[in-house]
Amino acid sequence: MASLDAANFPNITTDQFALLALKASISYDPHSVLTNNWSTGTTVCNWIGITCGFRHHRVTALNLSYMGLVGTIPPHIGNLSFLVSLSVINNSFHGSVPNELAHLYRLHRLSLEFNDFSGEIPSRMGLLSKLQFLSLVGNSFTGGIPPSLCNISSLETISFGGNKLSGSISLFKCKRLQYLSLQSNYFTGSVPSEIGNLTMLTKLYLDNNNFRGMFSHVLVD
Repeated sequence: MASLDAANFPNITTDQFALLALKASISYDPHSVLTNNWSTGTTVCNWIGITCGFRHHRVTALNLSYMGLVGTIPPHIGNLSFLVSLSVINNSFHGSVPNELAHLYRLHRLSLEFNDFSGEIPSRMGLLSKLQFLSLVGNSFTGGIPPSLCNISSLETISFGGNKLSGSISLFKCKRLQYLSLQSNYFTGSVPSEIGNLTMLTKLYLDNNNFRGMFSHVLVD
């Protein structure tokens, strides 16, 4: 397992240690993508699923989508401090999302759709001050929506459909929100009328919950 000690050396070596820790957390790699390609014999920037920036030569994007991987996301992921985009769509990652994800303060896009993540959505996600796109569709997240998400003034898309979320909706300070999808969860009660104050919202999906009453501000495709 890679050591967190690499965090003391803020260069591509830090990124390499973080990615090797992720590789070590993969229990099943059906196409041997990481097994054969993520090797210390080649530079990180040439590894499959990795994009590096031209200026700093650090990892800026990690895309492991549609690889059939089984495993967990280790806390070391928080050491990829130049990461702008993280996508692991349609795999079988499980367990909770590590709080260390909040260290990725440059992150613009986080896509964890269609995995087996569980537990609560970390409230520390509210520290991702540059995040624009957040999708957790098709997992098993429980609990409520952290109010801290509305500390992210840049957030434009929240897509949480197909989980086990419940509680109240408290996203009315997300003034830049354009797309909100909460369908197929366990939300109850009335749909708050304050949702109509999200003046930039153009897509709203709340079906397949247990809401009661009517909502006058109907948004459609």
